[in-house]
This record gives sequence, structure tokens and C-alpha cells, in this order.
Amino acid sequence: MEEEFAGKRVLVTGGTRGIGAAVSRRFADAGAQVISAARSEPAEPAPGLFVRADASTVEGTDTIARFAVDELGGIDVLVHNLGASLHRDGGLLGYDDAAWQAMFDTNLFAAVRIDRALLPSMLAQGAGVIVHVSSVAWRLPGPELATYGAAKAALTYYSKSLSAAFADKGIRVNTLTPGYIDTSGAHQREERLALDAGIDIAAARQSIMSGLGGIPLGRAGQPEEVAEVVAFLASGRSSYLVGAELIVDGGVTRTV
Repeated sequence: MEEEFAGKRVLVTGGTRGIGAAVSRRFADAGAQVISAARSEPAEPAPGLFVRADASTVEGTDTIARFAVDELGGIDVLVHNLGASLHRDGGLLGYDDAAWQAMFDTNLFAAVRIDRALLPSMLAQGAGVIVHVSSVAWRLPGPELATYGAAKAALTYYSKSLSAAFADKGIRVNTLTPGYIDTSGAHQREERLALDAGIDIAAARQSIMSGLGGIPLGRAGQPEEVAEVVAFLASGRSSYLVGAELIVDGGVTRTV
């Protein structure tokens, strides 16, 4: 499947680190024209094109959408991977209105705004794929990730609604929900826990996995494993998947 996405135009937000970087590489390796969007320059050259913009802002999403149209004439596949959680002292009461708004701007409204900007061109061509990357955090309510989980829950709901609105126009929208993935963000969380608890990194990682109720597979996921599922959702192999949520978490989610 080396040329599975030959000629396809792909935009990946948060596309320079972790899952996003793996997704960008996966599409580029399969022949796609890829745009990676992020608010900071990548440590290593991103495959294809790169646009520096903060997608959590109106100006940033406008910049990204305009760049996609100017450089590639539009997009065939949108992968909204952008996501971030904030740590505030004081638990839930430490999150003021600005912190809550920042969580929703990053984890929900960035996708809403870029979808709104680029969907018309997808509708004009009668085809397109949108993949929203959510998080298993929304399925595991708890105080530590409450703001992040709430925003991802909203994204998942929005994704389902969007799929129903445009499926008959040739636009397929699905959600991918990863669990604990071995990324720089996960490493930062482990380091913070290790420092606060006075334990080593390995113990911190184990504590986090235990806090999820344990991972039956026994390890964190790799970004490339998530990228493979994104590629499946964007391909013709998933042509009858619309409004689905694919959970990639090593077995953490046990609800039916």
C-alpha cells in the first residue's frame, strides 16, 4: 500500500510531535501531499509542507485553512490531532474561566473552525474524510483531567453530529480515541508525577497506568499504532464507517 494515498491532500493539526508526527509520516509514506500544522517549528523537518499557526485561536485556524487552499487547492483528508491538557494547582477549583476556555479552544473549537473553513471545498468536490482525535479521558471521568476530558467529550459528540449532517454529501467523519500513548506529553506527565511523589519515572508510569484501571495489554501505545488506525479511517477500506468512534487504548475501556 505504498501509494495508497497518492494524490491525496492531507492536513494534520498538531502534526509535528507524537501522534500527529506519526500520522503525517504515515500519509507521506503512502504518497499523500501532507501539510503539518503546529504553533512551533518541528524539532525535525516535517514531511511535506509545514504551517506555523496556533489552531486554538481564530487567527490561527484562518491561517491554516488559507494555507491549505493556497498551497494545495483544498484538502481531501483532515486529521484533527491537536490536543492538550493543562495542570493547575488546587485541583478542579484551580481552573478559572480562562483555563476552561483554553481547554475548549484547543480541544474542540480548533476542529470546529477548521472544519467550517474547509468543508465547503470538500462539499464542492463531493468527497472528503475528517478524523477527529479524541481521548479515552472523556470515558474515564476523574478530577485530574476533568477539563480536558470534558472538552474531548464535546469533540466526540460534535464529530458524531457532523457525520450525520454530511454523510449523504460524500463526507465521512469518524473519531479515533487513543488511550495512554508514549508521547512527549505523556513523558512530561510522568516527570511531573515523579517529582511530586518522589518516585522514579518507571514507577510514575506504572502509577498512571494503574490509575486508568490498568492496561490489559501491559504497556503504553506507540504513536505509529495510532497512525495506522487513522490511515485506515481515511482509506477506502473503511468506506462504510461513518460517525464511528474507534478506541485504541490497549483494552483500558471495559464498558459495553
